[in-house]
Amino acid sequence: MHKRTLGAGGPEVSEIGLGCMGMSAFYGSADEGEATRTIARALELGCNFLDTSDMYGPHTNERLVGRAIAGRRDEVFLATKFGIRLEPGDPPKRSIDGSPAYVRSACEASLQRLGVEHIDLYYQHRVDPATPIEETVAAMAELVAEGKVRHLGLSEASAETIRRAHAVHPITALQSEYSLWTRDIEQDIIPTLDELGIGLVAYSPLGRGFLSGRFSSPDELDEGDFRRYGPRFTGENLQHNLKLAGAVKELAGEKGITAGQLALAWVLHRGEHFVPIPGTKRVSYLEENLAAADVQLSDEEAQRIADAIPPAAGERYDEAGMRGVNI
Repeated sequence: MHKRTLGAGGPEVSEIGLGCMGMSAFYGSADEGEATRTIARALELGCNFLDTSDMYGPHTNERLVGRAIAGRRDEVFLATKFGIRLEPGDPPKRSIDGSPAYVRSACEASLQRLGVEHIDLYYQHRVDPATPIEETVAAMAELVAEGKVRHLGLSEASAETIRRAHAVHPITALQSEYSLWTRDIEQDIIPTLDELGIGLVAYSPLGRGFLSGRFSSPDELDEGDFRRYGPRFTGENLQHNLKLAGAVKELAGEKGITAGQLALAWVLHRGEHFVPIPGTKRVSYLEENLAAADVQLSDEEAQRIADAIPPAAGERYDEAGMRGVNI
């Protein structure tokens, strides 16, 4: 698989990465055996960019990834995140913590769970409004100086926050939701990334599986799947968004590829330092996703696709979730 740099002078990674969240959390039942085979197959195919977080599970996904890459650490560009704290309860109590003391303790815990001596890309998962970003990034920079972390990232941060963070220590990548039907970061965030030489790691590039046709109704999803209650997958929003998914499928058919491959190829075409990280827990879907790297789109095709797919109806998250983005 071809490589891309995360940002103008950043590290090289496979041009499509693997989001590991769904192997352990949020998307229904887990199958560790199949998940481990999926990670092994990713590495075999040259997909070396693995993405996890301490809050996936919580903690179980980092342990799974750690077991899957044991003995193969040199083959992996490993990214994880901190900052979302989940306290036991039903539902779990969620808080955001970017305090310097927590940055350090969270990193030490992630290193232990992953079974590694360093993290290649360490993200602040959500910006903490109660802690100045300068303080959080200064603490993250100490981890770089100590060799525990190689590169720093932010997730779902505003353009202003990105600038302030980058002034303290170079930010290698921003992780944000970006896809054919989620393009709000094009207005001011992507221009900021381009100006500062920061890469974009696009999560949910397949619209959480909806644009690839993985499901057409929340009733098809496992009981524990958070998409069953997502604003985009219920009520009138669902009916509008089914038309978008249908349009993606139709455009893909014209090129003789799957809807998911078209959606991924479009993200890859949007920027030379954009790296989508579609998540999957199955080898078959992984292989289909990675084949999107071989799909070539002309500028005219990419524009036609963008014009044909308007923004999704409904917010990306519920009201509480949306309060945590673009801070």
